[in-house]
Amino acid sequence: MSFSLQTIDVRGAKDVNASMRRWQRQLQASIAAGGTSAAGPAAPEGERPAQPETPSVERIVRDILARVRSEGDTALIELTTRFDGPLSSGGASASGHGAPSLRVAEAELEAAYNARDRALFGVLESAERNIRAYQQHIKVRAPAPLELGGRRCGVRYTPIDRVGLYVPGGRAFYPSSLLMTAIPAQEAGVRELVLTSPASGGRLHKTLMALAWHLGIREVYRVGGAQAVGALAFGTDAIAPVDMVVGPGNAFVAEAKRQVLGVVGIDAIAGPSEVLIIADGSADPEHVALDLMSQAEHDPGSAVLVSPDATLLDNVNAALGRWLEPGSGETSHRSELTRRDAVAQCLKRFGVAIHVQDLQQACACANALAPEHLQLMTADNPACLDQIRHAGALFVGAHTPVALGDYWAGPSHVLPTAGTARFFSPLSVNTFLKATSLIEYSAEALAQDGASIATFAEHEGLTAHALSVDLRIRGKTRGR
Repeated sequence: MSFSLQTIDVRGAKDVNASMRRWQRQLQASIAAGGTSAAGPAAPEGERPAQPETPSVERIVRDILARVRSEGDTALIELTTRFDGPLSSGGASASGHGAPSLRVAEAELEAAYNARDRALFGVLESAERNIRAYQQHIKVRAPAPLELGGRRCGVRYTPIDRVGLYVPGGRAFYPSSLLMTAIPAQEAGVRELVLTSPASGGRLHKTLMALAWHLGIREVYRVGGAQAVGALAFGTDAIAPVDMVVGPGNAFVAEAKRQVLGVVGIDAIAGPSEVLIIADGSADPEHVALDLMSQAEHDPGSAVLVSPDATLLDNVNAALGRWLEPGSGETSHRSELTRRDAVAQCLKRFGVAIHVQDLQQACACANALAPEHLQLMTADNPACLDQIRHAGALFVGAHTPVALGDYWAGPSHVLPTAGTARFFSPLSVNTFLKATSLIEYSAEALAQDGASIATFAEHEGLTAHALSVDLRIRGKTRGR
């Protein structure tokens, strides 16, 4: 039996926006309900509290955060041991006497750096240069103040003082997530960076530790999941609280960030990864298939193809079959797809082909879904770009796969998901900058505007506001 994505035909839809938003809610509910695939857990073990189905994720996270807030390091050690295994000895422990250790000793970080894979680090350092160059380029800078006859109004941008970086881990490790969060924060001028990541067997991956040392991060903790977010937000004896928590994670990490928002700032509430590809008959179906499969490697993660060309949809399904289905005319590179079974299962459950009337309707679908990653592979990409309003990141043209953004190009791969690109922005250097308004008036300017200000204040019933202006103008103070 040949491989085939689920198909939705919206060519006759009267309200594409409503249809897509309704389908998106159903998809998100399906992903949330199906937390595991036939290939194994949807997230590394170190990030998954046991039996997340019952009770709800929201309740599990609320209970974890309450424990961390009330019990501090005792809860951190117990929860970390339960979810990730025993902590290793040494370093700075919660008690100050050695084992078990939440914090990774600086000597351990330095040793990992000295033993680093130099070929890999050559690649990481090249990616670092790209990321720094891009973040420096887009960093917001205050314009000159607006000055009007003794009235000076401006804005200052200052960095957040202390930021917690969450990097997914456990059985897997993601040095790219450390680069994509730490470098924008450093370019903003953040003074203190704190790294947390779930450990496997009580230890973090050596490459992650080596990269932290290379980036100048010395405060590193082997704690993951919701309990790590709670520790960063509320603080414990071992971990001082931060001002902002950023970084991707599974459903429990995302929910924990939602619940601590207001105690600390966050970048966004990210869910499972997603891609939407707008392609027409000019696109190479093999490239489209590979881009859908690369997204499905995240498992779970949605992969959506939108096209007005029925032949392309058929050809993409055929290409997917050659890669994923045994006996379907395998490609010469099929053996290189190491997570083939997981990719196939993810695409069967969360992969969709949407048949549209034309590229204008395709762009309307994209705006309704506001995807994390949006790829354009059409004969008229500029015309499509003009119509796109909502997306976390845009990848334009046949030579721009999402992998460029994941690892290399410069923009951070920490992006809004699940339609939140309608109001959230990608993580960047500007995420870590706060704007402060600046106002300065001369005596003459206040005298000119004072009567109007007092009238405004008195109309709202705030007489002290009015007097604070009026007495300055008249030169009267208490006791005169």
